[in-house]
Amino acid sequence: MCGIAGKVYTDRSRPVDPRLVQRMLDTIRHRGPDDEGLWVNGHVGLGSRRLAIIDLSPRARQPMTNDDGSLHLVFNGEIYNFQALRADLERRGHRFRSDSDTETILRLYEDEGIKCLDRLWGMFALALWDARDGSLIVARDRLGKKPLFYHFNGEHLVFGSEPKTILQDPDVTAEADPSAIDHYLTYGYVPSPLSAFRGLRKLPPAHYLRLHEGALSVERYWTLRYSPKREEREDHLIEELGALLREAVRLRLIADVPVGALLSGGLDSSTVVALMRQVTSGRITTFSIGFEDADYDELRYAREVARRFDTDHHELVVRPNAVELLPRLVWHYNEPFADSSAVPSYAVCQMARRLVTVALNGDGGDESFLGYDRYQAARLGRLADALPRPLLAGVVHGASWLPHTDPKSRVHALRRFVEALGLERARRYARWMVVFDEETRRALCTPAFQSAVAGGTPLARLDALFASADGDGDAEAAASADVHLYLPDDLLVKMDIASMANSLELRSPFLDHRVVEFAAALPSRMKLRGTTQKYLVKALMRGVLPESILGRAKMGFAVPIDRWLRQELRQMTHDVLLDSRARQRGYFDPEGVRKLLEAHEAGQPRHRQLWALLMLELWHRTFIDQPCPVGPPDTCGV
Repeated sequence: MCGIAGKVYTDRSRPVDPRLVQRMLDTIRHRGPDDEGLWVNGHVGLGSRRLAIIDLSPRARQPMTNDDGSLHLVFNGEIYNFQALRADLERRGHRFRSDSDTETILRLYEDEGIKCLDRLWGMFALALWDARDGSLIVARDRLGKKPLFYHFNGEHLVFGSEPKTILQDPDVTAEADPSAIDHYLTYGYVPSPLSAFRGLRKLPPAHYLRLHEGALSVERYWTLRYSPKREEREDHLIEELGALLREAVRLRLIADVPVGALLSGGLDSSTVVALMRQVTSGRITTFSIGFEDADYDELRYAREVARRFDTDHHELVVRPNAVELLPRLVWHYNEPFADSSAVPSYAVCQMARRLVTVALNGDGGDESFLGYDRYQAARLGRLADALPRPLLAGVVHGASWLPHTDPKSRVHALRRFVEALGLERARRYARWMVVFDEETRRALCTPAFQSAVAGGTPLARLDALFASADGDGDAEAAASADVHLYLPDDLLVKMDIASMANSLELRSPFLDHRVVEFAAALPSRMKLRGTTQKYLVKALMRGVLPESILGRAKMGFAVPIDRWLRQELRQMTHDVLLDSRARQRGYFDPEGVRKLLEAHEAGQPRHRQLWALLMLELWHRTFIDQPCPVGPPDTCGV
């Protein structure tokens, strides 16, 4: 596991400054505290920071080159099938100098070129300079576990694991991109290929870019298909799922450092721990986060699973000390990021890193096996379309009479569900997911900002994903949209940053692409049957996990941010959002922001919107108002 960075000039006579590559690496020391390496040859410079996981010796140092020096590779991630690939390459006559998966990629590329990406099982972002034809290849894994940002202006390509690496280049100016900000206000994150910084882009998951003779091309190499569907006996499908998940877990336990697991007490992380127990007889170390607010606390479930599988269990109760943590979080996340569960995610990774270097988690199970309540809502929403329009309009209007209540209450969920009925299915789903809908954004944003983003359509990406969905009904269409949008640009960003900020590697068995492909090919009834979510996973784990885990409603990794913003974080939020610096951005009407604060304090849940505004303002103060700090600051203007 590493952080990578580099620069290539299209003019071969312009040399890359090694000091620039060094500064770029300094900003991502947290991603690789064990070692660093850089290679600069004329107009090409590559660098790597290393978190040693496989082959801890200097032989695995990056950038890594082949025998004749024609290929140079930097790589961030893990290739879980590297041992099988290596054995095949050795049969072809290759000789290895290390035991690393990095060298396996290098040798495979020697034989197969860019098609080698199809054979890599794992998570990765890589950059490879091929001197044989003077091209740079930059690639990202299928589902977007590992990040990759780049800047190309025709004269140079600069890339890195995080935007802050690129911002060390004096040729790149840190400016906010209004279109990206508009998308952020909609989703709560900046979706790829956009970046919050003007001129920077994210390489989308399952894509590679090639820079050759001054021209840049970006291509997709893998696509998830939801059809055709498999129609087989349920017991056969359960058996196959068990084999796939056990193999995914077994491969993710391969490491030359201590390995543990993040255990929330939900079905997916509990399944991972149960399968760890099946494939290893060694001690399993687990880590869980809780809250003082009982409505958000899952520790009792995590303890039950830990007892069942006799793990060495560790717990931490998260308290609202976000004021102290915010400067560090904002710097690490690089872009404005409104998922408040980044706070406990950072805390659990920090706790785990004290004892292990690698941890498994349950990410990806909900998207593949229809585990979110909103997938049931999408299916029910389709039924509402059959109602006569006047009756449907009356039902939607009736939602306004429902009271504003606690965000985790059934009444709140019902209100959100009913308000969206009558919309087209993509927009209905958007209404449940967005932070600021179009009407609210128009009311809040200044005419100047609206003019700057005129013609922009943040929901166009979601519309396109629903339109191209090839699954079984609206629930799978929503899940497919999440796999392409919410999963890589919110959930995986959250966990990548939270873990790598603490020099911890996270591995996700449910995101093994073979498991994801298997799930996509299942009929939706094998995932969502009646009101039973993740049906096939529960069938597999019946008799293995406690019934209390199998039967409980999904809680999600939620944070009591609504209460925090009314109490412990109230003054800080007011001070930041209403001061002169925030007003001078020209994004929002100050009176509109004040009304949001007042509505939240009056009991109307506006916590997602307020947290999004807070993160946006603090991001500006950290990255736009000053030169990008090389290390995490003590303050970002709070």
